[in-house]
Amino acid sequence: MIAHVRGTVAEVGLTSAIVEVGGVGLEVMCTPGTLATLRNGVTATLPTSMVVREDSLTLFGFLNADEKSTFELLQTASGVGPKLAQAMLAVLSPDDLRHSVAAEDVKTLTRVPGIGQKGAQRIILELKDRIGAPAPGGAASVVAPTQTWRVQVHEALVGLGWTAREADRALEDVAPQVGQSPDVATLLRAALQTLRRG
Repeated sequence: MIAHVRGTVAEVGLTSAIVEVGGVGLEVMCTPGTLATLRNGVTATLPTSMVVREDSLTLFGFLNADEKSTFELLQTASGVGPKLAQAMLAVLSPDDLRHSVAAEDVKTLTRVPGIGQKGAQRIILELKDRIGAPAPGGAASVVAPTQTWRVQVHEALVGLGWTAREADRALEDVAPQVGQSPDVATLLRAALQTLRRG
């Protein structure tokens, strides 16, 4: 298994990055928050988790080892595959997830696209004794969920080469689309369309 990759970032896309390792370009699936930290031409080290399927080998990359271990733990819950686990980490940090599970906060978990009330309850039931306790003060970011998407979309846009001012303008344009459950990937696509229109 590939535990981490270290190499030059060749390309940063909407959902993945290409990292050149020993002359080979590896596509690494990442959350918008992780992609926002990567820059073309800059050396990066990403902890990775390889998901092996009958017809594919997929590498998922993370900001740190905590994200990686949380991603792998989430997949031990019934009905949670790698894409849903990644979506959970795109919306909530590992500590936010630990806090939500410990507090049996179904509402916060259902902000993740693809998780309904029953799915959230099942995740809480199956992971409560295994996910661990949040770090002291880690609950603070759960208090303002509606702002999470702003930070993630802004970071992703700047990571893709737009200026902070352009990113701010795009955020204002897409803000009316935000409902009770902001889908970061959808909002990022909408923001990119706004910027491309000029």
